[in-house]
Amino acid sequence: MGKRSSRRAAAHDATVQPLFPDNNSGDYFDDSLRDRRYVKNVRPYSDNQRLLIDAIDAYDLVVAVGPAGTGKTYLAVAKAVEALEAGKIGRILLSRPAIEAGENLGFLPGDIEQKLAPYLRPLYDALNDRLGGKRLKTLLADGTIEIAPVAYMRGCTLNNSFVVIDEAQNCTYAQLKMLLTRLGWHSTMILTGDPDQTDLLPGMSGLADISSRLSALDTVAVVQLEDGDVVRHPLVAEMLKVI
Repeated sequence: MGKRSSRRAAAHDATVQPLFPDNNSGDYFDDSLRDRRYVKNVRPYSDNQRLLIDAIDAYDLVVAVGPAGTGKTYLAVAKAVEALEAGKIGRILLSRPAIEAGENLGFLPGDIEQKLAPYLRPLYDALNDRLGGKRLKTLLADGTIEIAPVAYMRGCTLNNSFVVIDEAQNCTYAQLKMLLTRLGWHSTMILTGDPDQTDLLPGMSGLADISSRLSALDTVAVVQLEDGDVVRHPLVAEMLKVI
């Protein structure tokens, strides 16, 4: 009886993959388990998301404004990867302001890439979801995909690129004007953000003003997403109505 129990325990240990392997590598997840790539096209879950996808296909400059959880960043990154895979552009550049969400993190350790990693994490997550970890590392290493803070964009001319400016509500009017004028030939730029969730002091965010001014141009698409477009937990849409 004891031998059979031992054999069953050994078989169980051989087939069950521990969530946190006992190693010193610092990588606590097996890439072979989490490295996946979605091969199907992204499908919209609402009419406004469909409008956003169609606008990205039709316009060189799109402003996506709406509450948290409406898929603004994910759809923009997914369309950027789609354009890269189709050979329509030569590189992807993702940027967001390095603004702390209501708390002071102090001085972060490491080089500039390690210091910025916490701020750029959502962009890495969206890219990893579409490309897989191994492919993403390769494209980051050869410069095909670049993730940078807003401050590093001044002076750049972005040709043959797909540019996503995320969390644009945390940019001032002057910063957004600087970013918009980086747009070069054969490029697409998407601004995403929620004016109601800015981490800047009152009156400093330039997203609402920029959106209003650009909506007057026929060559620019401004897409407004609503609470009904939220694709996170249903409670998120309910809470947004009262908080």
